[in-house]
Amino acid sequence: MAGYADEFWQHAERHLVRYGGAFVPRIIERASGSYLYDRDGGAYLDFTSGQMSSVLGHSHPDVVATVTDTVATLDHLFSGMLSAPVVDLARALTATLPPALSKMLLLTTGAESNEAAIKMAKLYTGNYEIVSFDRSWHGMTSGAASATFSAGRRGYGPPMPGNLTLPTPNAYRSPFRHPDGSYDWNAELEYGFALVDAQSAGSLAACLVEPILSSGGIIELPPGYLRRLKQLCAERGMLLILDEAQTGIGRTGTMYAFERDGVVPDLLTLSKTLGAGLPVAVVLTSDEIETVCHERGFLFFTTHVSDPLAASVALTVLTVVERDGLVERANILGKRLSARLADLHDRYEQVGDVRGRGLLQGIELVTDKAGKTPADALGQQVTAACLERGLHMNIVQLPGMGGIFRIAPPLTVTDTELDTGLDILDAALRATLG
Repeated sequence: MAGYADEFWQHAERHLVRYGGAFVPRIIERASGSYLYDRDGGAYLDFTSGQMSSVLGHSHPDVVATVTDTVATLDHLFSGMLSAPVVDLARALTATLPPALSKMLLLTTGAESNEAAIKMAKLYTGNYEIVSFDRSWHGMTSGAASATFSAGRRGYGPPMPGNLTLPTPNAYRSPFRHPDGSYDWNAELEYGFALVDAQSAGSLAACLVEPILSSGGIIELPPGYLRRLKQLCAERGMLLILDEAQTGIGRTGTMYAFERDGVVPDLLTLSKTLGAGLPVAVVLTSDEIETVCHERGFLFFTTHVSDPLAASVALTVLTVVERDGLVERANILGKRLSARLADLHDRYEQVGDVRGRGLLQGIELVTDKAGKTPADALGQQVTAACLERGLHMNIVQLPGMGGIFRIAPPLTVTDTELDTGLDILDAALRATLG
């Protein structure tokens, strides 16, 4: 077995392009439910849901059946053709949303859906400037990458023109404070838009944000922030695009994260969770925006636009989420998760902050609570200690943010599995800090 592993990693090093951080030092052979299994028989609770996507766990029987049947009958078409699953998905998905979001474009990846949304916003408004948070992550294609400020900006030449930033509303670290020390997000947002206005060439098109920044460190927009953000956008003739790649389809304890704030975006992008681990993405918008874009020649004719396989998978995900009450389950388990993480915060000096909601939460490790110095090395040590004990955790692998854990188990995780994973995290913290 050791000989195979050595050869495997040698071949990987020789032939694979490295595209980010180091690979997890395990050869994964299969996955089922909340668990991953490596070639040596090790079992690992998956608290990242794959790449924050597998809301139904791995190899869900309904998804397996859908893929098996669809691949055998109708998986892919010429992009100018339509099939029943695409129209059925549009009907089912828009039925879960406010009436204003009535038009759907079916694609495959989150970056692709953000790319399409950005192009629609530019075409509709006639402007080209896109505003996003300074710790944003919206994808690796050109337009989405240009609106991504947390990483990957150096060495590739000029990004798309007109990308501006807002300060990320990080309540734990923001210098904007009321006299009593509490976070003054409104002053920070007003200051941010004053900077946007100063930088703008007079061509503001849209603001693209996540309701909870995931790769940016599980930064949740404060209550009221999203409503004020939309007002500031409307005052400038800008559209509001919400990227709910990770927060949509029940993850936060509501079907969509924006529901908490009662704010309807002009464009909504969904991806990761809609495919439950398979490549599915959509853009949703209003009839008015779609009509204007169509009249102006909107073009997004890709190889896999309106693919029946993607539509069939997404339909199955929506069916299972509703049938099994997974939105409410995420809400209930989210409270359980919050309580356990709050207990870790109380017991460990190095657990500086707990944030997020539903089954998308995080803890930030620091050297001590008073100093709040990011503990990058500690985060890596705890990650390794969790893996040794049978839990796969993910730290935000960006400079100065290496101590922020993203915790996102499947919505199908059992009470026992959730508690087991948190017990492992507790033991890993205790062993590492000890």
